[in-house]
Amino acid sequence: MAIDMRDILDALGNRADLSEEQAAYAFQQLFEGLLTPAQAGALLMGLRAKGETPVELACAARAGLAKARLVTGLPTDKPILDIVGTGGDRTHSFNCSTAVSLYLAALGHRVVKHGNRAVSSSSGSADALEGLGLPLSTPADKVPAELARTGFVFLFAPNYHPAFAHIAPVRREMGVRTLFNLMGPLLNPARPSHQLLGVGQAAFLPLMADTLARTAPDVTALVIHGSGGGSDGKDGGFDELTPFGPGLGFEVAGGAVKPFRLDPAEYGLAGHSPADVRVADKPAALAAIKAVLTGRANAAMQAMTAINLGAAIMLATGREMAPCMAEAKQAVADGAAGRFAHE
Repeated sequence: MAIDMRDILDALGNRADLSEEQAAYAFQQLFEGLLTPAQAGALLMGLRAKGETPVELACAARAGLAKARLVTGLPTDKPILDIVGTGGDRTHSFNCSTAVSLYLAALGHRVVKHGNRAVSSSSGSADALEGLGLPLSTPADKVPAELARTGFVFLFAPNYHPAFAHIAPVRREMGVRTLFNLMGPLLNPARPSHQLLGVGQAAFLPLMADTLARTAPDVTALVIHGSGGGSDGKDGGFDELTPFGPGLGFEVAGGAVKPFRLDPAEYGLAGHSPADVRVADKPAALAAIKAVLTGRANAAMQAMTAINLGAAIMLATGREMAPCMAEAKQAVADGAAGRFAHE
């Protein structure tokens, strides 16, 4: 029987989950620009109202990647990492994932980071890297050479996902969360082998982990949510690991998913206050990341960078967490990524 958008929208209106065939068809139509604004808005709101499933989010990610400008020709002799978050945690923290990415490159790892400008934060990864004088517009065919030269390449999302232009006006008019707020970390055009994937809302951890296992069965990842320091589970947490309390999430490897917990106190990195990692605006964010890269930031920012860097080193090397945390603490204390600060 032929699939019809009216049947899909009717199913969503009745809070029914879409089949894989229905979801694949709906998102293929969406990314091809074949849905009317009313249909596109109804699809996105219907999914949100009933709650998105891993099957639906996976179909959306596959459809997005099918229309993306993919990066090919990358080496396979070493892991390629992406350190990324969903955003949306409203913490206005410094650009931790960007700092961690640059530290990894400085330590000899390969990082291909996919990101954008700020939407709900004080400064997005693109804003921070632009302020550091690093290129945002590396074309796909130049990525392998740039990665070999510096160990770090940034893929500016709008350059690699032209099909998103079909959806942008609808998302702007809706002005609310849709599954597109979760899709960014799943759409890296380089298809990294390893990811430290932060989720801004803990409720979405299982959805993101299960979807990643479906869309990238060969990936090794930690899907994490960091504590905001509260004790009631409603602490306004972070899409990165923090020194403010234990981080929770899932390990993803070989298509399997299992729970993950990291207590910063075990590595001498606990304490501080969320207020110590906030930045007010882009100039403050740029000053903060320069201080972090050169080992001159406040203790909370240094600790938060080290925690995430240690977890990323563990992902990249397969070593035990304790020595990876020790390496990370020393690197951050030494300002080992200072060459990226251009000071």
